[in-house]
Amino acid sequence: MDLGNLGIFKLMSRKMDWLTQRQEVISQNIANADTPEYKGRDLKPFTFRDALGDSRRLTPVATNPSHLAGTRGPGGMAQEQKARDPYETAPDGNNVVLEEQMMRMSQNSMDYQTITNLYKKQVAMIKSAIRSGS
Repeated sequence: MDLGNLGIFKLMSRKMDWLTQRQEVISQNIANADTPEYKGRDLKPFTFRDALGDSRRLTPVATNPSHLAGTRGPGGMAQEQKARDPYETAPDGNNVVLEEQMMRMSQNSMDYQTITNLYKKQVAMIKSAIRSGS
């Protein structure tokens, strides 16, 4: 059984890949903290909606005229967030703030640990189901 073919595992793998790429970008930002004119970078946030948007497009259908139209307006609940300008720019034009990068790195590490634990729990649940089915 290939776990990579199951939806939840595909999604977790994509999230872990994104976290790995983000770690590389944060590391580059930290390494270039003293480089003149270097502009800090970050990845586009990984969202559940975007992750599923590649493979599935489900739209609700009213099967009965008495069904409610719903409360979400056009565009759904997701709102595009504008990137915040850094609050600190060095005289040489570098906008990397080490404290901010360290916070991003810590958050990235916690997210990776969470996904790893979720992955372990899912595998344990599948193993338990296989054992109890025998």
